Amino acid sequence: MSRARVARRIAAGAAYGGGSIGLIGAAGVGILLAEVQLAKRSVGNGDAPVPPNGDGWYGLAFGRTEPLRMGMLGDSLAAGQGVRRTGQTPGALLASGLAAVAERPVDLRNVALPGATSDDLDRQVTLLLAESGRTPDVCAIMIGANDVTHRMPATESVRCLSSAVRRLRTAGAEVIVATCPDLGTIEPVYQPLRWLARRTSRQLAAAQTIVTVEQGGRTISLGDLLGPEFEAHPRELFGPDNYHPSVEGYATAAMAVLPTLCAALGLWPETDHLDVSRDEDMLPVAKAASAAASEPGTEVSAARAPWALLKHRRRRHPVPGETGESGEATPSEAHQI
Repeated sequence: MSRARVARRIAAGAAYGGGSIGLIGAAGVGILLAEVQLAKRSVGNGDAPVPPNGDGWYGLAFGRTEPLRMGMLGDSLAAGQGVRRTGQTPGALLASGLAAVAERPVDLRNVALPGATSDDLDRQVTLLLAESGRTPDVCAIMIGANDVTHRMPATESVRCLSSAVRRLRTAGAEVIVATCPDLGTIEPVYQPLRWLARRTSRQLAAAQTIVTVEQGGRTISLGDLLGPEFEAHPRELFGPDNYHPSVEGYATAAMAVLPTLCAALGLWPETDHLDVSRDEDMLPVAKAASAAASEPGTEVSAARAPWALLKHRRRRHPVPGETGESGEATPSEAHQI
């Protein structure tokens, strides 16, 4: 069965309260369990410090005018597990980048929880909406990796995500979901578990895309987070625990998400015109979701139902600490309040 059909079945099961739809069959369970135990002894044994609190204002160089309000939700990837400085977390990187593009300060509230699965999103949304003072202008969600490693039923996973996106959209926030990263690139994981991890991750990412777009959000594929760039440079892009990204890895992921974050607020200097030279297209939602899961950094957003736009936005803005060839100013350092 094609990935698009599997993703559609998972999304349909979530929408209509169907039973659990597994992503992995029963074949080779004994071998896989042995591989899992071996992987557990190799992954996550390094020093992964508690992520710093990134709440605060970013881009104060643009004054103390009314800020854009941004929410960050999800798991350890959203929280920035593995880095030591606030400015190195993905929330801080995205808030700084957004401030630079908008030329306005950004007020960030990060409610992500290391180790969270998608069923924690309801609590996070409630916390964000209750404590932010007003509805965030935009929310970024990074979730899914723990759903795979904890073998959470796929239909339950996407049902929880769909509910969270719907609540945020109903409240008036733009929503960007960075879909499940490709866990098949974690270095200590061996075959056949590596193949199954990749297959499972991509199927979940495709199903996440379908339910997010159907609720009016946008997605950006995070195969790039643990995908080709990480596979090519594991020593530089993985952190000391061999699982969470390093500082450079989080910067790479943030730069994949930033254009979509800005586009959702109408700040990115591109229209929705499809650029055929970059393989952009309008496809049925399930096919767009499947294509995005296979190609890191791909954005999917709603068009006329049941169609979706598949886009590859250029990354024009440098990450903090770098200077682009165009001479554009880099995002400012975080300022805590």
